[in-house]
Amino acid sequence: MTCDEARQLLHAYIDDELDIATALQMDKHLPGCPRCRRELNAAQAARRAVAQPALYYPAATALRDRMQQAIRSEAEKMQAAPMARIPRPWWKNPMAFSGLAAGLLLVISSALLYLSPAAPSGQVDELVASHVRSLEADHLLDVASTDQHTVKPWFDGKLEFAPPVIDLAPAGFPLIGGRLDYLEQRKVAALIYRRNKHVINLFIWPGDASPQTQVKQGYNLIRFECKGMICWAVSDLNTAELQQFADLFAAQKSPSTRF
Repeated sequence: MTCDEARQLLHAYIDDELDIATALQMDKHLPGCPRCRRELNAAQAARRAVAQPALYYPAATALRDRMQQAIRSEAEKMQAAPMARIPRPWWKNPMAFSGLAAGLLLVISSALLYLSPAAPSGQVDELVASHVRSLEADHLLDVASTDQHTVKPWFDGKLEFAPPVIDLAPAGFPLIGGRLDYLEQRKVAALIYRRNKHVINLFIWPGDASPQTQVKQGYNLIRFECKGMICWAVSDLNTAELQQFADLFAAQKSPSTRF
């Protein structure tokens, strides 16, 4: 592998997006190339810097309201305006193009305000690390039970929120227990499910989240929102079945606790 080839693959290498054969070539090239190592270190430093939570600022409610009002106002004007006779095809009219471009820019700008930022890479790293650590002996469960009415009350008094606990055994995702975990210096709930021989860690804490799917170190991660909670499903299960699990969990109603 040449230096030019290696530099083109640096970002994919950092993001674990290379196939095994190419990644091994990179592993072989980097130790013997100081220039490529410097570029790799610089890229990793830049990635850590832009992943800092302090860099993300949600749009103010007033700004979103103004953008929505502007879109509605423009739509009403277009509907109310009488149809003018166009002397030539619209695609030959510069004003038509400028109006179309302005409209698209307005819609895109408004949509961007509502897009939730991707999870910081540090958070994803912690999720994967917690999942891997849980697979070690005696780290998977604090409460071992297939009964949601046992698992849910176990969290009472241990967290400042009540996580939804749902048994999906009829769909092939049996609940096997739960535990307390820590993510970004906060306590979170971790529910443990199985799919055949695959373990699924479902991390839960309060908040809003847009859907997101990632692959990290060979593990699939799916973020979704359920009953006012941020949920992260992490497993080596294939993406399609993990997405099925997430959809089933989000669609189910959490049962009331039995005493």
